[in-house]
Amino acid sequence: MTTVIVDYESGNLHSAQKAFQRMARETGTGEVIVTADPDTIRHADRIVLPGDGAFPACRRELYDHRGVFEAIEDAVTRAGRPFLGICIGMQMLATRGMEYGETPGFDWIGGTVEAITPADPALKVPHMGWNDLVIDHAHPVLAGIATGDHAYFVHSFHFRVDDPAHLVAHVDYGARVTAIVGRDTILGTQFHPEKSQATGLRLIANFLRWRP
Repeated sequence: MTTVIVDYESGNLHSAQKAFQRMARETGTGEVIVTADPDTIRHADRIVLPGDGAFPACRRELYDHRGVFEAIEDAVTRAGRPFLGICIGMQMLATRGMEYGETPGFDWIGGTVEAITPADPALKVPHMGWNDLVIDHAHPVLAGIATGDHAYFVHSFHFRVDDPAHLVAHVDYGARVTAIVGRDTILGTQFHPEKSQATGLRLIANFLRWRP
């Protein structure tokens, strides 16, 4: 089994690569490859899309790599391969992002990526650091993860889903802030599982073993 971490020059992939490779060894779930090769992406058993920075810049970088998005789309929406988006990679699943103006997303999960607006002005944006997950819907990738477990966030925008059934988990940060979205074989985490210690490593291991 092969898991591909998509490299489209949007963020440092080193920590994600190390975490996924470690958990692949521990779970016996094959190899983890970092690549921008469309053919390798298209034939992977699982696809991970990370991302750091602004929504428009990440989308531009992704679509500027000829054939990469098309390969992801073929593997995920046509072949039904498990997909995990991380941070901006998760936000790309939305219909649109509103950072620096409106930018279209993949529209795989209906909704809008919009600014975090805490009711308490003392809460700073970006939302940075550890926060407690609140599980809204059970999911196989959350096996062994419960409400109150910690995850590590760094972001100023979050994904407001159209369908509440697609909200898997959230955190409270002066407002309900989306932490995990999902439907079918598609999952996204706003937090960084590779930086979330035990909770994140468990989620990665569960994703590698997931059989939708």
